[in-house]
Formats: sequence, structure tokens, C-alpha cells
Amino acid sequence: MRLFSVSLLIVANSFTILSCGGSDKKAAEQNEVPAAPIKASKNSDALNQSFAKLLGSYYEVKDALVASDTAKANTAAATLAVNADSLMVNEIIDSSGLLKTTASNFAATISGSAKGLMGEKELEAKRKEFQMISEALYDLTRTIRYDQEKIYHQFCPMAFNDAGAYWLSKEEQIKNPYFGSKMLSCGETKDSLNF
Repeated sequence: MRLFSVSLLIVANSFTILSCGGSDKKAAEQNEVPAAPIKASKNSDALNQSFAKLLGSYYEVKDALVASDTAKANTAAATLAVNADSLMVNEIIDSSGLLKTTASNFAATISGSAKGLMGEKELEAKRKEFQMISEALYDLTRTIRYDQEKIYHQFCPMAFNDAGAYWLSKEEQIKNPYFGSKMLSCGETKDSLNF
């Protein structure tokens, strides 16, 4: 009788363990988030790659201004000008030609302002050129609908004697290029571009 009770107890415990394990597996399967489908870009690989280079060099200028490093800002601005001039606007799918023309104009503004930034001696003047670059790059991003990463559109209301100024960032955390360490976290995210 005792052996039968022990055997019955072992069988009951095994059943409990198996049924608990099975329900955990079901619960885990129910909580799994299905993988997002791979999203195909509406832009060509050549356009996306050239825009990624442009955006990367823009972020280098921004980071140099956050650090108040004029030498790094000049070096990054030189690369930004080259990347703006090399943007593959001919890869934009556009039957009317209007998007290509608009994108070319924004890229030319970025290139010209990047060259202007390099020519400025004072940090404040470099930051003013950066503001123009930021506005043109925001409009360019929206024009070509760059869809390879999320881009944050951030704003500092106190920049340029409270006139305010925008910039783009790859991260949501505020690192203000218009004040650097003086007011590093002054600003807010106003928008994000995620096509």
C-alpha cells in the first residue's frame, strides 16, 4: 500500500510538472511578438547610401559643435560639403522632375552653408551656418522621404537671443549644438522623421 502511494505521488508530481511546463510554453508563445516584416525602402540603395553618408557627416558637425570644437567642426563640415555635392539625387523616383530639383536645391544649400561654416572664425557664426544646414537637411529628408532610420527634429528656444533654432539628431536625448556645455540639455524633441 505504501509503495502504491509513493508511486501515485510520483505520477501526480510528474503530471503537475509536465502540465506546468506546458502552460508556461503556451504562455510564452502567446506573449511572443511576431517579427516585423522587412520593410523595403522606396528609395534606391545608391540614394540611401549617399544620404546616409550625408547624414553621418552632419551628425559629426553637430557633435563637434556640442563639444565647442571648431577644428573638428571644420573637418566635419568639409566632409559634409563633399557628401552634399555627391548626393545621388538622380536616383530619386520622380516622373515630374520636381522632387529631384527640390532635393538638388537643398543639397546645394547644405554644401554652401558647410563651406560657409568652415570660413567662419567665431564659434557663434559657425553655429549660425549650422542652423541653415539643419533647416535644409530637415527639408531634404522630408523631400526624399529617407526611410532607413529614425531622425529626431529638436529645438532650442533660447538659441540666437531667444529666436530659437532646430537641429537633427539620431538620438532622442538632447545634446544642444547651439550652447554646448553651457546648456547641453536645453531643448526638446519637436518631431521625428520615420518614413
